[in-house]
Amino acid sequence: MTDDSQPMLFAKSEIDTLATPTMSAAQRPGPNATPRLNKPERLQAEMRCESLDQRLDADHTARVIWRLVQGLDLSCLYQKIDAVEGVAGRNASDPQVLFALWLYAATDSVSSARELAHLCFEHRAYEWLRGNVPVNYHMLADFRVQHGDLLKELQVESLAGLIAEGLVSLETAAQDGMRVRANAGSGSFRRQPSLQEAQREAREHLDKLQRESEADGAGQTLRQQKARERAARERVERVGKAIEAAQHMAAQREKRKKGDGAEARASTTDPEARKMKMGDGGFRPAYNVQMATDADSGIILNMDVINEGSDAGQMKPMMDEIKENVGEAPKVLLTDGGFSTIDDIEETTQGGTTVYTPVKEEAKQKDAGKDPFAPRPKDSPAIAEWRQRMGTDAAKELYKRRAPTAELPNARLRNQGVYQMRVRGLAKVKAALWWHVLVLNLLRAEVLRAARAKSAEIPCTPVG
Repeated sequence: MTDDSQPMLFAKSEIDTLATPTMSAAQRPGPNATPRLNKPERLQAEMRCESLDQRLDADHTARVIWRLVQGLDLSCLYQKIDAVEGVAGRNASDPQVLFALWLYAATDSVSSARELAHLCFEHRAYEWLRGNVPVNYHMLADFRVQHGDLLKELQVESLAGLIAEGLVSLETAAQDGMRVRANAGSGSFRRQPSLQEAQREAREHLDKLQRESEADGAGQTLRQQKARERAARERVERVGKAIEAAQHMAAQREKRKKGDGAEARASTTDPEARKMKMGDGGFRPAYNVQMATDADSGIILNMDVINEGSDAGQMKPMMDEIKENVGEAPKVLLTDGGFSTIDDIEETTQGGTTVYTPVKEEAKQKDAGKDPFAPRPKDSPAIAEWRQRMGTDAAKELYKRRAPTAELPNARLRNQGVYQMRVRGLAKVKAALWWHVLVLNLLRAEVLRAARAKSAEIPCTPVG
């Protein structure tokens, strides 16, 4: 007899199936008897009556992304569509779908347009977002890098809305730089003589392809001919840009009197990439991603991409851009020692932002018996005040917020697979990174709103 107080883990029919029947010794099978098994059957055709919507969990992240995209103003994308009612031609794929796909891909560490196109037909969440809208990897690849200005505009509008809601205060911000590998190899960097030789070879190759095209392409299809010519033209353009970049770097070196300008090298793969010192101490082709983050909310206030390996001189441009975007700059800025240049500290302070950044060689000066926080004879009032400020206990306590604030967005981008870019050139790299920044802020804003709504539901207990 069963105990009715205990929950039934199985139905009676399942218990009968799982129970081992009692049998006598004579009824037991011999050692060579073949067992009867329920084996997997994967070739049996089935008919399942379910929609895409029924296949996705109600709380899936893809649904959150779609809801957020529906709240964005993408009217400028619809205005560019040539397929309109009354005009012959195929329908255009909905920009909202393409937008949502790339935002969700950013959260899922998908950075390849080909991989995204494959997932749109194989993965349940991407299938749901696509909703049977026609896509291909060419369409997805172009869409990712063509709308950098729109992504930044949406980021500014979102930030302004969060400030108006009181979720972002702009009281304290932290700025940091993160090196991201470029889509180029170290072997692609060449000096000017090698670049000029590569340019000559690239032009000869293009001329050869054009002559073959005129001679019926040596049995190639028209599509193959055009693809090869396009690749050859792009090669000529990249080498030309690499020569210009090498000349620019040579001029800068001679101006600063640091090394021989003739030693300047540029990449034939990505002329705008530069060799930078990475986290492991090695030097590789990379870009420097600058981000300023609000300390209270964790919202990224602004993002920029530069091809300089140093963070020096980046405080003032970042604060100016934030002020231009939303009307005011953060009141306090926390940075690491890589940003600590006298000119940048003074200019940023004059802009209305109080800077907290380490005094260089603080330990050495202390060992030498000097006070690193004492003003120096040539210090301006702003620099003298900064030195004295960094020696106070209040500054040391406030500066503890720098690491968790500045490193958090870096870690989030790494979690989204931002280690090496798939695209080339500053403009395309910046556009690709805006997808990550925008979706981080949109999802973070949802968390902030939910936390505020939850705190508002908690009744206040009267005092006394």
